[in-house]
Amino acid sequence: MRRTSFANSDCTLAGSLEIIGEWWTMLIIREALTGYRRFEDFRERLGIARNILTRRLRHLEANGILERIQYQDRPPRYEYVLTQKGKELGTALMALAQWGNKWKTAGDTPSPIRFNSAETGAPLEVRIIDTATDEPVYYKSVVVTPPDGITRHPGKDSD
Repeated sequence: MRRTSFANSDCTLAGSLEIIGEWWTMLIIREALTGYRRFEDFRERLGIARNILTRRLRHLEANGILERIQYQDRPPRYEYVLTQKGKELGTALMALAQWGNKWKTAGDTPSPIRFNSAETGAPLEVRIIDTATDEPVYYKSVVVTPPDGITRHPGKDSD
């Protein structure tokens, strides 16, 4: 069954999913964020088939998430480096991992992924911040306005 394309959607979330919604993509980005850059490293660490990895890397390169840089002439060899756009996906990856760590989505005994400050070593958490006050905001205080312009208050009836 062919999946629906969100390429022409007015919704930025749908458009983002068009780029990163395939499940191998975030795992490739996770590996790139931890410093892996080479095709064989991605393949070995993820256990992904060569044809799928090739397709995913080309897709990420075409969408400005990764940049392919030649590091060897004979034979030609390339590495894949995160662009600024790709690095900023780290926040989304952290939020997904934080949710997965809390709800143990990887099975009965998951191996949680952790994020720590390079400066202090302290654990990091993704939070929603009110840009006017720099204060954390909890979901019950969030108002969502999708592309259709109809404002919804999802947290109002729940915690």
